[in-house]
Amino acid sequence: MKFTLKYFYLLSIFLVTAACSSDDGVDKDEEKPTISVNYAQGFPQGCAVLERGETYNFRAQVTDNKALAAYSLDIHHNFDHHTHDDQVTECNLDPIQSALKPLIYIENFTIAGGLTSYEINIAVTIPNDIDTGDYHCAYSVTDETGWQSRTSIDLKIVE
Repeated sequence: MKFTLKYFYLLSIFLVTAACSSDDGVDKDEEKPTISVNYAQGFPQGCAVLERGETYNFRAQVTDNKALAAYSLDIHHNFDHHTHDDQVTECNLDPIQSALKPLIYIENFTIAGGLTSYEINIAVTIPNDIDTGDYHCAYSVTDETGWQSRTSIDLKIVE
């Protein structure tokens, strides 16, 4: 019995030590993916003006050092003049207003195949009956290990 317990304790210590050992040699992903609309086809650019009833292709280039997994597009009103921490362009804003029938577009998409570069290209038709005014376009991208990046762009929807 002592012999069995002795080996049981030794095996337990070995398993705990092995489970807690460092993962040297494992290639960790410590980089966030990137998003850019700063290229010829990137859309929208800061302070873009969109018309109700028109269809626009929202385009952004996303990259990652390992593998991309998913992205999203979020278009929402900015009638209260809120900001996002990554906005770089300052646009002229309309007066603060209440939302009666704002455009709200939120869609998530997957990127299959372990790609490291991908162009987001989503056609969105701006409904004729939504509130005009200030809006945000927010892109988000996530890589396969869970790192995420976001960028937001001010735009205006007019009649």
